[in-house]
Amino acid sequence: MLFKARQGQTSYGELIGILLLDTNTPFIQGDVGNATSYEYPVRFKRIDGLTPERIFEHDRSFIQAMIAGAQELEREGVRAVTGDCGFMAIFQPEVQDAVSIPVFLSSLLQAPFMMSIIKDSESVGVLTANSQALTKGLLESIGITCPDRLVIAGLEDTRHFKEAAIDDLGILDSDQVRQEVVNAAVNLQTHNPAIGAVLLECSM
Repeated sequence: MLFKARQGQTSYGELIGILLLDTNTPFIQGDVGNATSYEYPVRFKRIDGLTPERIFEHDRSFIQAMIAGAQELEREGVRAVTGDCGFMAIFQPEVQDAVSIPVFLSSLLQAPFMMSIIKDSESVGVLTANSQALTKGLLESIGITCPDRLVIAGLEDTRHFKEAAIDDLGILDSDQVRQEVVNAAVNLQTHNPAIGAVLLECSM
């Protein structure tokens, strides 16, 4: 069998390409940004300058950087491209059109499917890093045509999650963050008993 090298490439066999925010967060096992979360090889590409602050502001000036990152991953042989932040949904249409492999930048892309498998009278609960940034316009841009069926709760007012994901302090207390997320989920369901499914926007 004859193999041909790709120009400038020094490693091979990564199946999934992952675009990363430019962040100081320590990605723990289980996070999208930690290679040990997977049972197969993955390839990472950081988008320089695309910080948590800028993604929450929907800074679309990074469209070309996102496209270039996805195209680089495609050239390096990955079979699909994803991202480590749900708010990368703002780049989904452009990146999807720029490469010839599947692109799923955000967990929010699952929302229409989730709505299709629960009762019409039920809602999808969404836990997000920043509820103020999860706007109707963002949701509609990725095909969520009935955002009223989403019940959204943000973690921007928590202490430990906010320090890690929003303030980007470089410290993550996994036990404290876990408890804050669980508390938010329980509170969300308590106040919205018609929730039929829960979606986690943030990979953390």
